[in-house]
Amino acid sequence: MGLNLDRTSMAFTFKGGMLPMTVMELTSADPEHIRSQLTDKLNRSPAFFQHTPVVLGVEKLKETHLALERICAVCRDHKLLPVAVRGGAEPVKQSAWALGLGWFPPQEIRSRELESVTPVEPPVVAKIDASSAVSGGRVFRGTVRSGQQLSAQSGDLVVVGAVNAGAEVLAAGSVHVYGPLRGRALAGILGDTQAGIFCHELNAELLSVAGNYKRMEDIEPQLLGRSVQVRLSDDQLTISPLNG
Repeated sequence: MGLNLDRTSMAFTFKGGMLPMTVMELTSADPEHIRSQLTDKLNRSPAFFQHTPVVLGVEKLKETHLALERICAVCRDHKLLPVAVRGGAEPVKQSAWALGLGWFPPQEIRSRELESVTPVEPPVVAKIDASSAVSGGRVFRGTVRSGQQLSAQSGDLVVVGAVNAGAEVLAAGSVHVYGPLRGRALAGILGDTQAGIFCHELNAELLSVAGNYKRMEDIEPQLLGRSVQVRLSDDQLTISPLNG
């Protein structure tokens, strides 16, 4: 029997995409040690804990078995929502699946896999004729409109124009926007922690460098509308004015 489904009869479609996700990289397998640090962080940064989805990174742990269910419970007690585990031995993978979590290979393996994949057109990228590839990166002149996604799978992405709200720009390297940045900007999408975001006028919906992100509500109001640079320092995004 054939599967001749038209779009009106389909319950869903699969689409590729990239969502910002906080990685909680564990350096201790002790749930109570994790609880203590989360409690301290919650006291200092209550806005960070807003039912935020997190991936538990366990590559640095030597243990082959983890008290994964207890660790997840500690996270949920602090309004974090574990959705997947990254890395770990086979028992960790099996535990993740048993708990209904996803599992990702370790960071370095995943990066190599991503780099080895033949570049394909992103599924929702609008065709933009005004762009050109330069030195492994990409330059685009014009406005990236709402609903459009513009990417540089290697090198930097330079936008000479505006990025409207609802648009998304992302790059393996840094993202440069010579105009207003009102949409989402993701730099270092393959894990380059030295990448940054530079823009002429900051009003971004979301900023992300190597998977660490800030939403607009997390940005200090005095930085909005200014020329800024965004860097990753000690696993935290720092935003500073370009003009001092």
